Amino acid sequence: MCADIKVEHRLTKPRTPQTHGMVERFNGRISELLKTTRFASSSELLEAVKHYERLYNHCIPQKALGYKTPIVALKDW
Repeated sequence: MCADIKVEHRLTKPRTPQTHGMVERFNGRISELLKTTRFASSSELLEAVKHYERLYNHCIPQKALGYKTPIVALKDW
């Protein structure tokens, strides 16, 4: 799948708490969204998750990334 969209698939090193913490926070926030919101359809749920993903990647700075958003950090990299 990564090759199809020209993305380099990389794995994090074991016991990398900063990276794993970011993933856990993202998953926790999605979990909270699912617990507190009722969706009328699967398409409504998909849109809500996509919206949160955009917010997370473009608007929420991450301490582990030097208080940059993931997209800014990726562009800098």
